[in-house]
Amino acid sequence: MTKLMTMGRQFRDDENGAAMVEYSILVGIIAGAAILAILAIGGWVTGRFTGLCTTLNGKAGGVCDSAAGTGS
Repeated sequence: MTKLMTMGRQFRDDENGAAMVEYSILVGIIAGAAILAILAIGGWVTGRFTGLCTTLNGKAGGVCDSAAGTGS
């Protein structure tokens, strides 16, 4: 009976599972923030490239296709 009580106390006092859950949540938050940052930067770069193509297309002889990513 004493051994069972000791095992019960050890199980109650063990915090490894709780720490693992906390670290998992933290990793998820960091991954989500990284994905959002990458998407935001990608949108900004796309907007800049589209603006550049619009400017080049307005010039004489400039041909730029922002969808294909080509230009001359």
